[in-house]
Amino acid sequence: MPTRLTQRITIKDLARELGMSVATVARAFHPEADIAAGTRASVLRLAAERGYQPDALARSMITGRTRIVGVVVADLHNPFYPQALALLSPALQGAGFNTMLVVAEPAGAVDAALRLLLSYRPEYAVVLATSLTTEATATCAAAGVPLLFVNRVPDAREARAVVCDNRGGAAAMAAHLIAGGMRRPGFIGGQENTSTHRERREGFIKHCAETGMAVREEPGGAFTYDAGREAARRLLNRADRPDALFCAGDILALGAIDAARCDLGLRVPEDLAVAGFDDIPMAAWPAHDLTTMRQPLAAMVEKTLAWVLNAPDAAVDAGCVLRLPAELVARGTTRPVPLSLFQETCP
Repeated sequence: MPTRLTQRITIKDLARELGMSVATVARAFHPEADIAAGTRASVLRLAAERGYQPDALARSMITGRTRIVGVVVADLHNPFYPQALALLSPALQGAGFNTMLVVAEPAGAVDAALRLLLSYRPEYAVVLATSLTTEATATCAAAGVPLLFVNRVPDAREARAVVCDNRGGAAAMAAHLIAGGMRRPGFIGGQENTSTHRERREGFIKHCAETGMAVREEPGGAFTYDAGREAARRLLNRADRPDALFCAGDILALGAIDAARCDLGLRVPEDLAVAGFDDIPMAAWPAHDLTTMRQPLAAMVEKTLAWVLNAPDAAVDAGCVLRLPAELVARGTTRPVPLSLFQETCP
């Protein structure tokens, strides 16, 4: 026989048991409300004992505020995005907001995912997605929901974004690899319709070209381990095999390292230097020890939170793309570089 569900306790039940008005009890759950400290403590104590939780939906209908920040993501296979969410969600919760995550599947269906998100009336929307979208800004503007792109450069002029300086970071990595002896540079890209792929490719190729080096390229097609391993196999089997590889993302670089070591018997970094971009947690694992450009993820989350809170230092106005510098993290997959030599070659 099915177990009967326990009847949910209401705010009226609390008020009756405490001998208070419903309005007084309701104020106790609002930190900014004017209510005696002892009264608030009594209400919260009984609520905890009875398992009462305020009805957020009912409160939002009264106040007109849902306290929801919607986040759209489309590439959870790339470890960078779970890493970003692990920082962003607690930061938003600490500021009194709830994170509503919508995953765009298949990858690239950002506009449809955004429309689904808007049906839940978020106060803000953040797009942490792989592919670019032309409709997102207009869709959110029509719904009256402020929109911020994170780790993605939008193509709408009036959009806002917080991103890493991908071009500058890729150029710095090119300088590092050249200083370590690279003479035949190679590049493995990710999903080609993304700003991260495009900007990192441009920064790396431009710096190599300025030093007279042509870059051997191989498209990965996605930011995944398998894509990196397959692209590296193709590139490293060429007659003019690169002596160093820059990959548009760390997860691509991990696949490239395994292709070099396990499939082709190459030594890393003696025969082939490998570098990535992002500094995902796996990059620092001893088995990988990957040289990479570290995205300023904590600073990007800080700027996102400031934007949500309308803080004066948010610095993300309409039409603004805020670019934060990346940090070179030299590990064991690239050859050591004398500091003086690196300073001479770094842009």
